Amino acid sequence: MIVFRHTDPRFPFLWETAGQPASRWNGEGGGPVNTFADTPEGAWAELLRHEEITDPRDVLEVRRSLWAVEIGELPTARPRLPRTTMTGGVRSYPACRREASRLRERGGSGFVAPSAALVAGGAHGWRVAGGLRRGPRRDGRVIVLFGARPDLLGWEAVYQGRPSDLLLRRVRHLGRARAR
Repeated sequence: MIVFRHTDPRFPFLWETAGQPASRWNGEGGGPVNTFADTPEGAWAELLRHEEITDPRDVLEVRRSLWAVEIGELPTARPRLPRTTMTGGVRSYPACRREASRLRERGGSGFVAPSAALVAGGAHGWRVAGGLRRGPRRDGRVIVLFGARPDLLGWEAVYQGRPSDLLLRRVRHLGRARAR
């Protein structure tokens, strides 16, 4: 499977050490934990949410790389948390971190969870049929992989790019996220 991840263009597309900042699925020093989106728009939405970008003018300032990464088969594990927790605000992070730790301690290589950054039905592709047309809506997913992963192959699809400001309507912004 091909998944997507945004990065600062100065750095590789994967964390290799435990020295990564804390986020939803890992605590400080708890890495490496690499998180991907199942669509390019999902990866961009993660950036917009994390950086709390809500104004289309601020999107113009974004300069990130977008990577397409071949991960093979998806992990089969699924977190045992309510969807509202997995898509909630910053206050939901401790519960998510505990669940990720539980899955890792059980020997899992990773898991799949709903995207916290995209609203329900916010993921869609495009078709060309008499012009550019929106494809079917679906829920976005994140794929979380534990540990250093030198086996993964990535392609830099965009260098110093930005998402469309139209994506802002489909982002579950942190200010509006329910934090359970």
